[in-house]
Formats: sequence, C-alpha cells, structure tokens
Amino acid sequence: MLRRTSWAQALSDENFARAREGTVERLVPAGSYVCHKGEPVDHWHGVIEGLVKMSSDWATGKTASFTGIAAGGWFGEGSMLKAEPRRYDVVALRDSRIACVKRETFHWLLDNSIAFNRFVINQINERLGLFIGLLESERLLDIDARVARTLAALFHPVLQPGIEARIAISQEEIGYLAGVSRQRVNKSLRLLEADGFLTTQYGGVTVLDLDGLRRFGG
Repeated sequence: MLRRTSWAQALSDENFARAREGTVERLVPAGSYVCHKGEPVDHWHGVIEGLVKMSSDWATGKTASFTGIAAGGWFGEGSMLKAEPRRYDVVALRDSRIACVKRETFHWLLDNSIAFNRFVINQINERLGLFIGLLESERLLDIDARVARTLAALFHPVLQPGIEARIAISQEEIGYLAGVSRQRVNKSLRLLEADGFLTTQYGGVTVLDLDGLRRFGG
C-alpha cells in the first residue's frame, strides 16, 4: 500500500525504508474508533481498505460530520503539526484496514524529504478547499445539494487518489457522511439519478458527471 502512494513513490530508498519501518497496520471493525477527539496525536493515518468518517461527536448525542475518507486517502497531517490533542473523531463505517505512521517517522520525513513536504502542503491546501466547499453547502444549500457534494468529496483526485467511478457505499453510509437520514438520502439519489449525475446499484453508486455533482445547487 505504501509503495502505491504518491508521497512514498517520491521518496529515496533510504527514506522509504524509514517510512516503512515506522508504519504499522490496524484492523478497525465497523462502528469502532480509528482515533478519538481529545487524545494525543501519535500517528498519521491512511486507509488501506474500507471507509471512515471524520466527525465531532458530542456528549449531548449531537454529531457534526466533516467528510469521509475511502481507500487510498490519508488524514491527520494538520493535527501532526500541532502540539495539541486531536480535535475530531474518526469512526470506521465498515471494517477497515488502517496504516498508522508514527509521529516520529512523520516528522523525520518532514525534516529529510522535500517531496514529502510538498505532499503535506498540497494535502492541507486541498483539504482546506474541500472543507470550505462542504461548509458552503451546509450553510447555503438544500439537502439534495449536500448529498451531491458529499458524494463528490469521495472522488477528490488528491485526497482520494485512485478511486474509480463506482464506489461501494450504502445509502446509510452516505447519510452518516451528509448528516441526513437514509430515507432522505434515497430521495436525493433518485433525483440525482433522474438528472443524469449518477446511477445507483445495490450497495454502490456510479458517478456519471462528477463536475455536475460538485456544482449541484450552486
């Protein structure tokens, strides 16, 4: 998995060996936490297989969903750069294999690899743009647009590299990411399918017009 990532491919053999040595794998069952809000940030994470949700879960029972990360995506680089507890939760929506790069390894790569630095800067910039767009849809757009843009975020070419036109995802999982009920997701998907943006199959969605999903409702 590491050898397939763009940042690892740009490393020297010595730096790659250091990255591999400092990486472990975890199997996280569906519904379990990859990491908790408030805990020390000890690892940078990548999704090998599965789907996880980045969110903030409050003791009151309220949840604010930020985005989903599918196989091939990495997250937590911003938290690794700050000396403070983690400010969000990450929960596995299905059984997921997670790569965990140790904090010391992450910072060693920052100190020793220009290519890795460029990757991290680009990753943070792209995620900032994604979150601004998702905040816009949350504040200004209707539920159909939120569902459309939530799906589009799963096909981000930088943050979700290598993902194909079809993604195995249930309506319930889309609802978790968009912050709406499964029944409301079903209604939005029927609308988006009728307009030619996507097709739905059992356990998955095939995107036909990604740019259209990104602009939907705006």
